[in-house]
Amino acid sequence: MTNSKPIPKAIDDEVQQVSTIGLALLENPLFNKGTAFTEEERDEFALQGLLPMHVSTLEEQVTRAYQHYQQKTTNLERNIYLTALHDRNETLFFQLMQDHVAEMVPMIYTPVEAIAIEQFSHVYRRPRGLFISYPERHKIQQILENYPNPDVEAIVATDAEQILGIGDQGIGGIGISVGKLAIYTVCAGIHPATTLPIVLDVGTDRQAFLDDPLYLGWRHTRLRGEEYDEFIATFVQAVKAKWPKVFLQWEDFGRSNARRIIDRYRNQLLTFNDDMQGTGAVALAALMAAFKVAQTQIRDQQVVIFGAGTAGSGIADQICAAMVRDGLSEDEARKRLWLIDKEGLLHTGVKGLPEFQQKYLKPLEIVQDWQGTDTDKITLADVVKHVHPTILIGTSTQPKSFTEEIVREMASHVERPIIFPLSNPTELHEAVPEDLINWTEGRALVATGSPFAPVDYQGRTMVIGECNNCLIFPGLALGAIASQALHVSDEMIEAASLALSECAPAMKDPSNALVPSLDEVREVSRYVAIAVGQSAQKAGLAEPIPLEELTQKVDAKMWTPRYRHYRKV
Repeated sequence: MTNSKPIPKAIDDEVQQVSTIGLALLENPLFNKGTAFTEEERDEFALQGLLPMHVSTLEEQVTRAYQHYQQKTTNLERNIYLTALHDRNETLFFQLMQDHVAEMVPMIYTPVEAIAIEQFSHVYRRPRGLFISYPERHKIQQILENYPNPDVEAIVATDAEQILGIGDQGIGGIGISVGKLAIYTVCAGIHPATTLPIVLDVGTDRQAFLDDPLYLGWRHTRLRGEEYDEFIATFVQAVKAKWPKVFLQWEDFGRSNARRIIDRYRNQLLTFNDDMQGTGAVALAALMAAFKVAQTQIRDQQVVIFGAGTAGSGIADQICAAMVRDGLSEDEARKRLWLIDKEGLLHTGVKGLPEFQQKYLKPLEIVQDWQGTDTDKITLADVVKHVHPTILIGTSTQPKSFTEEIVREMASHVERPIIFPLSNPTELHEAVPEDLINWTEGRALVATGSPFAPVDYQGRTMVIGECNNCLIFPGLALGAIASQALHVSDEMIEAASLALSECAPAMKDPSNALVPSLDEVREVSRYVAIAVGQSAQKAGLAEPIPLEELTQKVDAKMWTPRYRHYRKV
């Protein structure tokens, strides 16, 4: 870290004031230009002789960096290379990412980031973000003060209990916070100097980490109960005191904590849980596009969700709310939602379930009449056979659980079955799109949680949309920050879903994807952000201003990676 600090008012000016010189400047990723420092800058900042003579352009540097990237033979090596570039030169990193966004986002986010996170303590190179450990809870305010960039607008915080379908990752969870905020910048242009990744180190229950001599986190079983809640409360109060207008995203918290935390703090600051609200929002956007293709309405659906954790229940919440907006009562909407977890179908005979699942319990007497069904554990196959769902969504992390038998049974009762295997990483998908399309004679409308190639079926090429949360949360954050909203409301998330659905290529061609590709994500995020800002104004959570002015504020927040000319302070 150095004492060079970005000057927010000058972030998009052509001239940037910088106080660091020499090697310290070359080691500051926010200000480093590498070989692109001009002759004048090399003289002024004591860089002569520290760099090769040729003054490169950013375009030349991107070409060289991409050549290096292409030489990597595994996804983990590509992730490590991009991480190292991020740590060395942020402008070059983000320009490279923007030029190859669809190819590289999976390398720093899902699914590849999961591999890097598992290996965090063994591939650790240099710090990024803040590590806030429970034994240092009395120092949280001091820790926040230590962060060198004072004008933070967006934080992603995780306690790493439920990372990307791979579970408890302890201190390695910082990787998901870093990756998410890189996505904020790549996809929505939020300036990297205003982002802060945080891991809340509350221990780990993974014995392999506790036994690993190289593990870098607090060597303690995971904190629970009142002590945990007090730690989170202390953290929130410190953040509010330091950055009262910051956008705080909670990421990959366990099912016992995620819902409680967002419910407790959602009206105290600008905060959002991507696993519940973001996953639900992008899934709902894809469903809205599917309904257009299938020429049906959401109020007419029977929905089975396989996997009722934070993601699955978050999707259920979004679908339920959309059904209510479409004319159903909340009770009628819930009757159309069937959630299946490790206990089987959630019904009133299953005890000890968390509160967020209880509202979706089916009366036990409904299923007792299902012939041939063991009510001790009602399986996915049982539910599909008796419910005749029109929508099947997977967030279970149980690979191949959408079997041919189950899919064919579903497809025998509905003309256009909507099937979303959303678990990730890729190897945890409930089914692959090619099988789903073949088993339904080309009738299935499919979206996935990780990238898949198009499927050719009887002369048609069917593009598979990836329900990637980065199509939602960067634009949502951008709109909330630009409009200076007080809180993130359900209406703002609904507005983000609707805006994203309107961008779906399937709206023009039913063989196309139900969500836009990552190649379009900057334009999509801008569109989402404006819709979110308008929703915040309508709800009285942001100052009402004309659409043109709101659009200007959104555009002003969308940083473009380029080298500014430096002047010494």
